[in-house]
Amino acid sequence: MHRLLLSTAVVFALVASQSASVADPPAKDKPKEPEWKSLFDGKELGKWKSTDFGGQGEVKVEKGDLILEMGEPLTGVTWQKKDELPTDNFEITLEAMKLKGDDFFCGLTFPCRKSYCSLICGGWGGGVVGISSINNFDASENETTKYQEFKKDKWYKVRVRVADDKIQAWIDDDQLVDVELKDKKISTRFEVDISQPLGISAYRTKAALRNIKIRKVEPAEKEEKEEKEEKK
Repeated sequence: MHRLLLSTAVVFALVASQSASVADPPAKDKPKEPEWKSLFDGKELGKWKSTDFGGQGEVKVEKGDLILEMGEPLTGVTWQKKDELPTDNFEITLEAMKLKGDDFFCGLTFPCRKSYCSLICGGWGGGVVGISSINNFDASENETTKYQEFKKDKWYKVRVRVADDKIQAWIDDDQLVDVELKDKKISTRFEVDISQPLGISAYRTKAALRNIKIRKVEPAEKEEKEEKEEKK
């Protein structure tokens, strides 16, 4: 009887061992997210330069923030190294705060393939969000037009993505722009043409900026293809 029990225990141990050996291999780690590159160190303007709009206010670094003093009408900064910027499959993010004034505190001008456009946050009296311009219609009159209240002395996280034949944009966790690029003419309004290739401006408003970053991203189509290949 003892021998029978011992033999049964050995069989169970062998079965368990074999089961463990044929268990599914551990899933592959997901590829790491592309790393963000900082465009502002909180200490100096670096490769940013005050944009010569005419009538612009002072641009300075103060307590780790990039400050745009109120202009008449525009104050802004422009990135000086065009060859360092991607034109497709990238994301830009920053934090912006309205300190004084009642119009847009963040007009983010960025590359879009062979052209440029701007994400306007708080324009036309303080509440309009959208892309300027699409088919020659600005942020207040195209399919990206949205309305949002922006409080003074509050940081807002802004993120723009150009990829997958789209321009997409978020403020904090809310996606406010999702527009297809096919058959669209993309351009900047003439007032901010000088902000190209990458610029941030404010209209009759004092603003603070920080955590300005950019990164390249993989198109969703390529990511889906890689996932399918891994599952084979």
